Amino acid sequence: MPTAPLTRFDLGFSSCPNDTFMFHALVHGLVPAPDLPFHCVIEDIEALNERARRPADALPVTKLSVSVLGHVTDRYSVLASGAALGHGCGPLVVTRSESTRDRLDSLAGARVAVPGLNTTAYLLLRLFAPASVQVVPMRFDAIMGAVASEHVDAGVVIHEGRFTYADAGLELVADLGQHWEQDTGYPLPLGVICADRRLDPGLVRDFEHALSASIAYARCHPAASRSYVASLAQELSASVCERHIALYVNAFSEELGSTGRAAVDCLLARGREAGVLPASAGSPWRPM
Repeated sequence: MPTAPLTRFDLGFSSCPNDTFMFHALVHGLVPAPDLPFHCVIEDIEALNERARRPADALPVTKLSVSVLGHVTDRYSVLASGAALGHGCGPLVVTRSESTRDRLDSLAGARVAVPGLNTTAYLLLRLFAPASVQVVPMRFDAIMGAVASEHVDAGVVIHEGRFTYADAGLELVADLGQHWEQDTGYPLPLGVICADRRLDPGLVRDFEHALSASIAYARCHPAASRSYVASLAQELSASVCERHIALYVNAFSEELGSTGRAAVDCLLARGREAGVLPASAGSPWRPM
């Protein structure tokens, strides 16, 4: 039987300040939207990653960690707008101040918390830490507490954890983004917006343009989204939200460009070479 035409599509993004900042204008009708209505699904990034890996639960348009692309490029392609990609924005490995595990090579055999096995943070740990690290997946917002309480030896923190780990009495072991940039010369690709390959190409282009306009609006009118961002920011302070947005929303967010595309391709290739991502993964890009 033929598939019924779409009357709306579900749009997935996280509650993190960078995502809500970028999507605010589009969600609130401040920029021209695609002709087809959309419904927002706001979840933790790892929950969105897991949905993408389950075809029955997958969203038509969704934020994904770049790492998970290596598992779903047969069903998803990357959009040019909406990325979290840049310099100095990588996940941090942290531990307790009294710990002797104060370098990446000292983590051999250690229990290290990661914010999910589909995340770019996990892939980077596998690329740069000893192979004997024992990974402990958990929600990103539980990691610092797990490290402080000695449930794990160290943890990989993302999002606002970059700004708040010292307040929890933790110390830096390594900046995985810095390792990536030094090793490859590319900015670090953390997350991207992806579309189901079965969607009408015209709809995808319209949404891509609308999201780029939404990001441009947000960057020109940063105060406009403040209450929306705060309402979803899980009690983060205004200063942390502002620092979060400044770090993760940049020119690459409006348009990946050739450098952004090359960075995504490089991370996927490194993941395949390391055996973390399947060797059969195809291109994440739509035909030009």
